Amino acid sequence: MVKAVVGANWGDEGKGKITDMLAREADIVIRFQGGANAGHTIVNNYGKFALHTLPSGVFYNHTTSIIGNGVALNIPILMEEIKSITDRNVPMPKILVSDRAQIVMPYHILFDQYEEERLGGKSFGSTKSGIAPFYSDKYAKIGFQVSELFDEELLKEKIESVVAQKNVILEHLYHKPAIEPSELLETLHTYRDVIKPFVCDVSVYLDEALKAGKNILLEGQLGTLKDPDHGIYPMVTSSSTLAAYGAIGAGIPPYEIKGIYTVCKAYSSSVGAGAFVSEIFGEEADELRRRGGDGGEYGATTGRPRRMGWFDCVASKYGCRLQGTTDVCFTVLDVLGYLDEIPVCTGYEIDGEVTTQFPVTAKLAKAKPVFTTLPGWKSDIRGIRNYEELPENCRRYVEFIEEQIGYPITLVSNGPARDDIIYRKSTLNK
Repeated sequence: MVKAVVGANWGDEGKGKITDMLAREADIVIRFQGGANAGHTIVNNYGKFALHTLPSGVFYNHTTSIIGNGVALNIPILMEEIKSITDRNVPMPKILVSDRAQIVMPYHILFDQYEEERLGGKSFGSTKSGIAPFYSDKYAKIGFQVSELFDEELLKEKIESVVAQKNVILEHLYHKPAIEPSELLETLHTYRDVIKPFVCDVSVYLDEALKAGKNILLEGQLGTLKDPDHGIYPMVTSSSTLAAYGAIGAGIPPYEIKGIYTVCKAYSSSVGAGAFVSEIFGEEADELRRRGGDGGEYGATTGRPRRMGWFDCVASKYGCRLQGTTDVCFTVLDVLGYLDEIPVCTGYEIDGEVTTQFPVTAKLAKAKPVFTTLPGWKSDIRGIRNYEELPENCRRYVEFIEEQIGYPITLVSNGPARDDIIYRKSTLNK
């Protein structure tokens, strides 16, 4: 059986913890898109970790962790990440890398930095991890697949061709030093040598696993609103963040995906630029940021302070719909325990009319939040394992949001640790 863990919003919803938790029952965990430009924070028996490329199942001895063909693979970062967990007494995980995955090249990172410099105040808020240049090259058909590292003649010829094109842009657009083909070839030889033990025909491996009845978990990066087709374009990422892409990015049939666990925070946060209707500012935002997550709301990859907002039912309903949600995982509910009242965004006012449907970006820029205020519960809910033991106002908050978004909240997270979770039967359709 295949399940997917994906985000409903702007990313940073707590997918790493949910994947880590569901991986208990999984045989295989797969990263199917994105690169090292965003991270998943996980707290478990080994400590606190920020993963960027490795799937969140690497902390279990029984799982195989796969880097799928849809991932932007930064080989040095993957190697550093493996070392960073094994140095902290995590047993060496079983890792497979798709031979069809494409490689983040050193010049992708440079081009990302140079373009953000060139754009200045009109930049996209990139993490400068090379992701947009990587995917640009992938779809321009000048990317490098892992398998090509092992064909020396092809590699030399391709480097000459691609470098000639890149050097024109470096010289005339960015006024930066040229790439030396021989140095790039040497770098790719080092990549080849370190990645070789992990390379595998992943689609064949997964076909056999499915036939054997194995449990497979797909792990997505970011969330619906960062999808290049359905998100807040152009302030989006460069790969699809939807569960539907999991089939493509892993190499499995789409009909195999049976469960789609869509993760929502109990409030909103976002790293990077772009429309964020329920955003809050000043001391109100600072306090939520300080209290949020485990140690505050800062990007797992960048360390940037996240933009903060109240829960957005319009964006979350849309995010869940596009993901094909079967189960909503509602995270960091415990953080809100300090509030007397909790605003919830239940509509957008655009040109004098209120809508509950998420609009295109041009209209989103004009949207003003319509808030409904709910009473807080003013207590610490960490340690509670039974939904019925939560304070009444806390349960009301969960059930109000469930009704607004129209998708069943079946998991409630009330703390950062793996076991800080409440299993719940939805009140929808009863």
